[in-house]
Amino acid sequence: MRLKVVLEPRDKGGYTVYVPSLPGCISEGETIEEALRNIREAIGLYMEPVDDLLKLL
Repeated sequence: MRLKVVLEPRDKGGYTVYVPSLPGCISEGETIEEALRNIREAIGLYMEPVDDLLKLL
């Protein structure tokens, strides 16, 4: 699956990255590579089935 991500430079350095089609799916990193790596992880967590999360409660 391919998702569009948006990278925005932060005023104090680094990048914020988010996925417009996944509300609340946001991350950041000091470099573009780190930001993209972090958003991949955030997307994976975002997409986990709700059932798995309910088991933890």
